[in-house]
Amino acid sequence: MLEKTFAMVKPDGVKRGLVGTILQRYEQKGLRIIKAKLMKASKELAEKHYHEHSSKPFFPDLIDYITSGPVFAMVLEGDKAISLVRLLNGATKVEEALPGSIRGDFATSTTENLVHGSDSAASAEREISLWFPDE
Repeated sequence: MLEKTFAMVKPDGVKRGLVGTILQRYEQKGLRIIKAKLMKASKELAEKHYHEHSSKPFFPDLIDYITSGPVFAMVLEGDKAISLVRLLNGATKVEEALPGSIRGDFATSTTENLVHGSDSAASAEREISLWFPDE
């Protein structure tokens, strides 16, 4: 089933020079990059993106982190793209991310965990419209 999903290399991944390595993994799995841009997320965009966490105690730190430097935002397309990106990304908690996944191979903390991928078709649609509003 051909799908589109939103994915992002977070500030720590950009800072560490891992964008190319991460993109290579997505492409090697058969996903196609159809939109991409390097950008610094505004506080407003970050708060909209992570709105479901707004009542949680870690929300301010999350917003500070995602706005701390440039991110590489992208739309990927492919067969079962949503589930494949999440599989390639690995578990959110660094200690649960298996070797072979992006987080398992490269993440050093759960807070700064390199990548984001939409968790559902509805999230993908919402996130794509937030990060690529004019395209």
